Amino acid sequence: HHRHHFGVLPKPVSPYVVPGDPTSGLLPRVCPEPPGDHGAGDHRVQAYCYRMCLTDHPENRIPFPRPEGYDPQQYELLLRVFEAGWRETFAKFDPIPNRKTDTNNHGPFSTDNLGMNHDYPEADYDRRRQILNEHETYQKGWLYFIANDPRVPAEVQAEMRRWGLPKDEFADNGGWPHQIYVREARRLVGRFVMTENELTRRRPTPEPVGMGSYTIDSHNVRRYVTPEGWVQNEGDIGVGISPYAIAYGALVPKAGQCDNLLVPVCVSASHIAFGSIRMEPVFMILGQSAATAAALAIDAGLAVQDVPYEALRDRLLQDGQVLEYTGPAAARAPTPGLDPASLPGVVVDDDDARLTGAWTPSSAVPGFVGSGYRHDGNARDGKAAARFEVHLPQAGRYEVRLAYQAHANRAAKAAVAIAHADGTATRLVDQRQPPPIAGRWVSLGIFEFA
Repeated sequence: HHRHHFGVLPKPVSPYVVPGDPTSGLLPRVCPEPPGDHGAGDHRVQAYCYRMCLTDHPENRIPFPRPEGYDPQQYELLLRVFEAGWRETFAKFDPIPNRKTDTNNHGPFSTDNLGMNHDYPEADYDRRRQILNEHETYQKGWLYFIANDPRVPAEVQAEMRRWGLPKDEFADNGGWPHQIYVREARRLVGRFVMTENELTRRRPTPEPVGMGSYTIDSHNVRRYVTPEGWVQNEGDIGVGISPYAIAYGALVPKAGQCDNLLVPVCVSASHIAFGSIRMEPVFMILGQSAATAAALAIDAGLAVQDVPYEALRDRLLQDGQVLEYTGPAAARAPTPGLDPASLPGVVVDDDDARLTGAWTPSSAVPGFVGSGYRHDGNARDGKAAARFEVHLPQAGRYEVRLAYQAHANRAAKAAVAIAHADGTATRLVDQRQPPPIAGRWVSLGIFEFA
């Protein structure tokens, strides 16, 4: 999934009707509320879209229809995204056979209908129908707008006009998919709740019944206005992880609530953990384990909560289910790292850094600080970044040092920018060479900090 915040556009975008003028009001589809408190939970679920099949085959193509209720003003923000230089409209038109696509959301103002699905999980059927109709109008309008509005850049418009809905897919629905992509909705609060701590293996998972391995991945939940007056998407996450176990307790209700229910899809998981668990192969894995548990419960006349784990585990292993990861990262016993609190100076570990892009935790090369270190899987795309923010006891001159694990497969030119009182200095670090200071640190220089 390559998706983009507004923050990575060539230039920031104003959310106001008259750019830069807050008194002119907000453009449609920007939330007037400020963002919530960092770390606080809320009711917002990640955005939905209709995952479409499109075609560029002239004889099989239905030109994008103008939906009932079409309002070009809903897409003003998209014009500003184009004005800012964004040109990735077609990046997720993933090809499938017969000149067709599997088209998913991509970009800051795309088929994901940000912020318009928050009451879907708890809504009744009538309200859900309203939400689905609004999503269909929005998305069909988005396609029609790009293909037909004269203000859209000519080269984007010309490309969009090559595409349309296929006559031979969803033929009873005008080529449009019947079902929306519900990425996240209601979930069980079970005997055990899966969180990012289990996925990143900060905590062990009790009674595993299957594994997941997909990136911790969430789509945006809304757009808000930053203190500087720009529009910002909130909620896009993509954090790479290694395979992790999923607990039996996340598939069953708490004891006494319901003794014959197993939940392999709407599992007991936090928003962050569900971002990874929500993959169809994982649902298939958990479906097999849930069915096995159901059979054992029926045969023994037990509540699902009372199925003996040893018996369940034995049967799952006998049937070829994978309950633990034995790949490269797990081959070595983890070595404890150096406690950051034991080091002199002011230390910011990677666990405390603000990470963007896909990072993978590792502890394969010893000598690290804290619980391990992170790498970008040798992606070579420059998209992974880490921001280390430091709170200094007082202003003055400080030496800045970087700790890293040297290895032949590391970056020869890792770029580090140091924001100091007089500007920003950039240093390139060859992480293939062992760090010169105590085998752990390289000095990036001495700088004045205000």
